[in-house]
Formats: sequence, C-alpha cells, structure tokens
Amino acid sequence: MTDPQLELHLPAPPISGDMPLIPARMVNEFVYCPRLAYLMWAQGEWAETGDTVEGKRVHARVDRPNAPLPAPQTLEGDGAPEDDKIVSRSLTLSSTKMGVIAKLDIAEAEDGAVTPVDYKRGKRPHVAQGAYEPERIQICLQALLLEEHGYRVKEGAIYYAESRERVRIALDDSLRMAARTAVSELRLTVSQSRIPPPLKDSPKCPRCALVTVCLPDEMRALSGSSIAPRTIAVPPDEALPLVVQSQHARIGKEGEALKIVDEEQGETLVRLIDISDVALFGNVSITTPALTALLEREIPVTFHSHSGWFRGVAHGIGHRNVEVRTAQYRMSFDEAACLRFAKDLVAAKIANQRTILRRNWRGTAEDRQAALDRLSAARQSANGATTLTQLLGIEGDAAAVYFRAFASLLKPPRDTKVSGELAPFRFEARNRRPPTDPVNAMLSLAYAMLTRHLTITLASVGLDPYRGFYHAPRYGRPALALDIMEPFRAIIADSVVLSAINTGEVGPNDFVVAVTGTAFTQAGRRRFVGAFERRLSQETTHPVFGYQVSMRRMLLIQARLLSRFLLGELPSYPHFLPR
Repeated sequence: MTDPQLELHLPAPPISGDMPLIPARMVNEFVYCPRLAYLMWAQGEWAETGDTVEGKRVHARVDRPNAPLPAPQTLEGDGAPEDDKIVSRSLTLSSTKMGVIAKLDIAEAEDGAVTPVDYKRGKRPHVAQGAYEPERIQICLQALLLEEHGYRVKEGAIYYAESRERVRIALDDSLRMAARTAVSELRLTVSQSRIPPPLKDSPKCPRCALVTVCLPDEMRALSGSSIAPRTIAVPPDEALPLVVQSQHARIGKEGEALKIVDEEQGETLVRLIDISDVALFGNVSITTPALTALLEREIPVTFHSHSGWFRGVAHGIGHRNVEVRTAQYRMSFDEAACLRFAKDLVAAKIANQRTILRRNWRGTAEDRQAALDRLSAARQSANGATTLTQLLGIEGDAAAVYFRAFASLLKPPRDTKVSGELAPFRFEARNRRPPTDPVNAMLSLAYAMLTRHLTITLASVGLDPYRGFYHAPRYGRPALALDIMEPFRAIIADSVVLSAINTGEVGPNDFVVAVTGTAFTQAGRRRFVGAFERRLSQETTHPVFGYQVSMRRMLLIQARLLSRFLLGELPSYPHFLPR
C-alpha cells in the first residue's frame, strides 16, 4: 500500500502581458465556493436570479461616482482637510503586484486614515467575527489595495442593507494572510485550467445562481453516489420562443417590445422580456433596430424557409467560455474518441426508437415483437462497430426497420377522399427534399424545429454547434446539433407527429400535395409548430436524476452535461433514455 500523494501548494505565476487582474469580488466567490468562482471568472458563466437583482438594486446608489479620494499626502499632517469626513463612492483601485482589481463602494477618509466600506444585501450574520469569511476577505483586499496606493487603513466595514447595520472588520495579520493566499490559489487554479469539483451535498447549492450550470448533485449522481439529486430550483419558462410564420409580416421595435405588423393578424406587441428566441419562416422581415435589440439581449434569431428548413441563426457576441470550445475542437480531431462518442449516440438513438415503437404500437403483437427484436440487435451491433462507415450502415438499417414499422403507430387511414386524393396519412418510407406525403412533411418540419432548438441551446452553453463528432462538418451545417439531436428525434419530433395525427390536431386539409412535393398550409404549419412547442414545455421525469423538468429544460441539461464531459469531469456523456 502506497502513501497518499502530498499536495504541493505553489505560488501563482506573476502577472504579465495581457493577463487580466482578478476582481476582489471574484476572490470572495472563490472562498465561498471555488467552483463557482471558476465558472464565473474562467468560463464566463452567469445567470440572473432574484438575489442578484436585489444586490444590483442595493448598489445602485453607491455605484454613482462622486469626488475622487484625495491623494494620500493631503490626508496627513498640516495640509489635511478640515472637514470631519471625506466620502468617495465607486472608487476603482488595482494592483499588478497582487493581481487584483476592486471597485470600492465607499472609501471614507477621516483623521488621516481611510476605511473601505462594502455594501451587502441581506441582514448582518450573527457570527463571532461580525461577517462571514468571504466578505471579510473581500474587504481586506480593498484595504490592501488602499495601502499599496499609499493610504493608511486601520479597519474595514460592511454595511448590510436589509438590517441597516454597519459591522466593523478588524484587519489582523491572519486575515491579511488569508486574503493573499486566496488570491494566489484562485490565480493558480485559473492558470492551470483546473476546474474545482462541485461541493458535496452543500446547503449553499440550491440558492446558488449557477446551480443549473454547475449541476453539483447531477455530477455526483453520475459519479456513483447513492444520494438522490435535489430538484433543480428553476423558475418556469417565462420567456418562450416567438415564432412568426405569416408571410410578409414585418417586425419592428417599439419601446421595450417587438411590434409585429401582419395583414391577417393586425398588429401585435410582444415584450422583449417574454422572448427566449425568435423564429422567422419564409418572407418575414425584421428591422435593424429590432434585430439590434434582440442581439444586445442575447436573444437568438433563426431563419427558416417557407416550408421550415433551418437556414441559419443570428445571435449576439455569444458565450465567452473558450475552454469548452477548445475541448470540443480537440476531441473532434481525435478519431478514436469520435467513434466512441458516435457509437453511444447511435445506440441511444436506436434505444429511443424502440421505446417509441413499444409505447405507440397499433399493429399485431407478432410484428411488434419482430421490430423490437431487430432494433435490439441493431443497438448491440452499434456498440460493437469498429469504424464510422460501419456505424452509418448499422444506423441506416435500424432506421429502415423503424420507419417500416412507423405506419403501425398511426391510426388507420380513412378511405374517404380529400380534394380528389386519398386521405393522406399513409406512410410507406421516409423521404425528404421535398417530402412526398404529409407524414414526411411533418417529420421534416419537426426535425428542422428540433435542430433549431439544439443549435440555440448548444451555443448558449459555449459549444460550437457547427463542429460535431459524428456528422461530418460542412459549411452551414450544425453538425453538433445534429449529433445531439439523434437520440431526441424519436422522443420529441416523432412523438409530436404521432400525437398531431392520432389526436386529429392536424388534418388532411392542412396540406398542399403537388407534383413538386407536399407542404403545409399556413394554418396547418401554425398548428403543428404550436404542438411542437407544447411538447417541449411538457414535463418529464429524468431517467437518471429522478426529478421532473420540461423537455425544453432537458435539452439544456443535456448540453450542460456534454460540456462537463468534454472538459473531463465525466467519463462519458449520459444520454437521455426514457423507459
């Protein structure tokens, strides 16, 4: 038995070149939770919550700069001002020696000494040292910055807005050493690109702004913990997609809302705060001010053909997480890693196809069992594939089995005629570009909508939707979105098609059948898109974590788990495999 490896604490590298200074508030976060600080500072993650909004409100008054703090020499001796106290607000100080920058809410100069005062939301904690360690270290760093700039500092202070109490913070040697050590450890962690592990069953996690990014309980569950994950505390999907399908509609900006002018629907106002993303179908125009407002708020805009083909997306500056994209590109050039990922991907797709057949079968029991057995065999073959070419063949064979059985999931077609043609909901095989029958038209639109959602979701977590591991990269092709979509095709897209047909939500008169192909009418497409968005809003039980989330949120969780896998925190990407 060997001795446990000793951990050697090295000093952080010196600040050089364009290396950014670390904000003192980020050191506060590091002491509170090292992983939280890394996610915010190194990976650029952020999520607004009620607590963060309240914190901004508390700082609104003190964030207005006033007269600057006088030079240190003017505060000492005979030349010192006669006023009792000088108050400087929103004072920014930095130090390349420490590698820290801070914005002091208030700096009070009195009797030749300066006291940094930090404003915090909430009530004063009843602890022996007056405040928790992260807050004391933050105010200590502000004091150290003042001292490095030549000011004399005796103590610091924290003002708690809710209880309206001011707490004195003693700047003893132990606190100063702890502050310098925290800065060094954070800088070292960031320089080594070494993300700290999640906290274990910590009471801090449920109220954390980045709990849906960090996924501490989920990471622990996937690592073999027997403790059930706590339900992710997320607000309902208050912001939802805005889908504009009326041809020749025009979208403009009016105040903090979008104004949609349509010959059929008239004028409609939609608040920007209520919009998660925008989808434009066909000949819909959008003004530059409206597009600018959407991009400034990081609300993506997707463009589709009249029939629903996904053409592209416009979004703002985008996510700043360079680390995850670097890991994604690195893996995309590793043929062995891509094959392992693709094998799991195809096996998950076949498993979910099998689930849809099992749930919705309307044919004979013998045919059902035969189809299920062939899909099970195909799934096993996918796990044993040795090349991508072989895997593509296995996936194609499984798709042929699945779509041959797809007709047995639909209600039997009626023999009545519609517009001179037989009732359209007959299905023989999958076809596209263009689809030749209404069922294929629905499948194509559903896949285009799912591609759109996953392209947006993957980009929102910092991944590049256009660089995949299974689908070959091609200009304008969101290969990663197509990769991640494979297991969700049956569970989301095909499920919507089956529901729309079997419940009668979409009928024969919702299609135009011509020699050039089959397309939705405008009213039919509107109903089908509505059914698709409702499916994404439906809640489902996560097969691994056990809690309920909407399918829309599920896509986001899967994108987050993919980024954790690419960054090496998970041994494999856990696919969504409902029972």
